[in-house]
Amino acid sequence: MKPIKTNAMRVLERSNISYEPHAYDHSDGAIDGESVAQKLGQDPRQVFKTLVTQGAGRGYYVFVIPVNQELNLKHAARAVGEKSVAMIPVREINKVTGYIRGGCSPVGMKKDYPTVFDESALHQKTIMVSAGKIGLQMEVDPHALIALTGASTANIVE
Repeated sequence: MKPIKTNAMRVLERSNISYEPHAYDHSDGAIDGESVAQKLGQDPRQVFKTLVTQGAGRGYYVFVIPVNQELNLKHAARAVGEKSVAMIPVREINKVTGYIRGGCSPVGMKKDYPTVFDESALHQKTIMVSAGKIGLQMEVDPHALIALTGASTANIVE
């Protein structure tokens, strides 16, 4: 059987960034970040979720944080120079990013949105993010991923 390649993986390969794919069983419907970390036997501080927000100025922003943390909306807004940011409704995720809930990757979205990783990513040798498909994660050097996405880092969690 041919291994699954997602758009996110192809973007990493075109940029010569090495990654390790990790598949997990999602047939039980448990696709939240902490369940994924547990299924993969990974420290939740190493597994990151991708959150999409909209600012007061109507622009979209992407925040990437550990799965066991909550996004601090005030810190997030400050990190992108907005008065405020709010999570976009789940029904808009595909239209805005090209991904679905549970499979949103910071790599390979329809457009390049300003992206901020929680600064804790810099303390990990590798981090795991969605590979752009439910049931598939990719493990990658956080410095390479931050550089590829043109992201900044800040303290954006509670």
